[in-house]
Amino acid sequence: MGHIIKTPAGTFRANWRDPSGRQKAKTFRTRKEAAAYLAATETTVSQGTYVDPAAGKTRFDTYAERWLASRSVEATTLAGWTSRLRARLLPQWGTWPVARIDHLAVQEWVTRLGRELSPATVASCHSLLSSILASAVRSRLIAFNPCEGVRLPAQRKRAGGQLMLTLDQVTELLLPSVPEWHRPVVAAAAGAGLRWGECLGLRWADIDLPDDDDQAATLTVRRVVIEVNGHPADKPYPKTAQSRRVVPVPPFLRAELGRHRALTNPDTTDRVFTNQAGDPMLRSNFRRQVWRPSLVRAGLLGIVTEDGPHRFRAVWRDSERAEWSAEFTTHRDAVAHVAFKATGGLRFHDLRHGYATWLVSSGVPVNVVQAVMGHEQASTTLNRYTHTPADFHRLVRGVFAPPADDSLTTDEDGRSNEEGEGEEKAP
Repeated sequence: MGHIIKTPAGTFRANWRDPSGRQKAKTFRTRKEAAAYLAATETTVSQGTYVDPAAGKTRFDTYAERWLASRSVEATTLAGWTSRLRARLLPQWGTWPVARIDHLAVQEWVTRLGRELSPATVASCHSLLSSILASAVRSRLIAFNPCEGVRLPAQRKRAGGQLMLTLDQVTELLLPSVPEWHRPVVAAAAGAGLRWGECLGLRWADIDLPDDDDQAATLTVRRVVIEVNGHPADKPYPKTAQSRRVVPVPPFLRAELGRHRALTNPDTTDRVFTNQAGDPMLRSNFRRQVWRPSLVRAGLLGIVTEDGPHRFRAVWRDSERAEWSAEFTTHRDAVAHVAFKATGGLRFHDLRHGYATWLVSSGVPVNVVQAVMGHEQASTTLNRYTHTPADFHRLVRGVFAPPADDSLTTDEDGRSNEEGEGEEKAP
């Protein structure tokens, strides 16, 4: 049992023992204040929710480093956490005692971040802070998590809506605009719904391309390549158990893989998709050097026109949708400029979105689409990777169009289903 004593200075000291049996004390101006605090403290001890008043003095940076070192997660996840911690959390909270971080302070921080960062980035920073402070609650450093109930910026849709190509646009516009060496990796994302890391993880042993065109071609996702701090590395298993899968290969992808196999040297590397030096591609380099210039050449990002001999006009839009233009002496320079300056545009991962949407819109059962996409839940397939096709009005009207024959309104003998059973048709 705790007790209260009067000090020589005329104040009152509340004394109690924490759950480990150590003696604790705190001084108050009046006996009433000491008694109220002692009663509340003994209640938390008995209920198992006791927090040492001195524990909250631990600095956030000290606890965050311990928390980070204790995590057992994928290397890419750890790298992302470390980057956000260094760039966003420690500059704000590093020197704060964890007990001083309150709900209002977190809300003010989130609001400030929302003025300069995207809602998704703000949400990830808040989530990391919340995870660290939730651990501090479990460690009995603080009584509650001040991140709970913080209002985050609303997620904004991409300007112009979700970008998605039709299959014809992929095969007739995009693929011909991609350099020959890199064309198969784009075809793999569009024709098999592979993620970037799954594309790079493919080996030639994972691809079955029978010589007989009448036999089905398939590819198997067994491993992925991850990129941590600009360094690619093999991971011997994909994202989830369901991500390990066999995917049918459509004709246009089969043709690209066949041509690519003839260009590669299996004695140098068994990887299907590499840079021309035979090493795994870096995503940032591919995006800057291959992907975005290909979008420009395909007419899917900005416009490049020839105005005369050695005169090429580049037109693009910035993040505020303002239109800009410039002239160049070569087509290559104009394309590179638009690729660098223009904002938005189709992402490589959008090809995976398109793949799922094409399958669902063509009537492929959702459970089959789920299997070839490698999703754990069918709801993921429907909610995240399928989008309303541009011609959805025609599709909806088609459901209610009258049938080509009367098979839906007549029985097998040709009698109308509206005729009563047992009644004979009038002569």
